[in-house]
Amino acid sequence: MSLNKETTLDEVMELILEKLDAGGNVTFTPNGTSMLPMLRDGEDVVVLSKPKGRLHLFDVALYRRDNGQYVLHRVLDFGYDGSYVMCGDNQFTKEKGIRDDQIIAVMTSFCRKGVPYMPSYYRYRIYVNFWYYTRLPRRVFRAVKRRLGFTDEKKKKKDKEDKAEK
Repeated sequence: MSLNKETTLDEVMELILEKLDAGGNVTFTPNGTSMLPMLRDGEDVVVLSKPKGRLHLFDVALYRRDNGQYVLHRVLDFGYDGSYVMCGDNQFTKEKGIRDDQIIAVMTSFCRKGVPYMPSYYRYRIYVNFWYYTRLPRRVFRAVKRRLGFTDEKKKKKDKEDKAEK
C-alpha cells in the first residue's frame, strides 16, 4: 500500500492496529525533528511491531498523547506508578505519565538509505548510551550557543524565506 505525504496517522490508524494485532509489522517514514540525529525527517523508514509486554529502557515507541497527537519517542525512565518517561533524542523536556494503554507499537528497526539498523546492533547501543549520557552537556552547549546568538543556518534561511513571503 502506498500513501501520499498528506495522509495522517489518524486516517490509517485502524489499518495499522489491525496489522499489528495480526502479528505483522508496520513500516512508515516519520516526520519531525524530535528524534534527530537517529531518525531524519522524511528520510528514514521505521519498522514497528506490537510490544510483547512492557517496554524497556531506551525502546522507541509510537504512542498517542491524551490530546490525540501521535509521537515516536524513546523510553528514558519509569514512573513510580508504572508509567513511562519519554523524550525525543533531539529534545530535553521529558514527558512523564505515558501509560501502557497509550502505547501503540515499538520500533524493531529503522532503515537509512536501504541499510537496516536494529536495536540489538552494537553500534546502535553505543549511539543510544552516548546520546543518553551526554544529555546534560548537550543541553548546556545548546543554551550557551543560543545565549551567544549562534543559530542554525537552516533556521536563518527559513526565517528569511518566511519574511520574504510576507
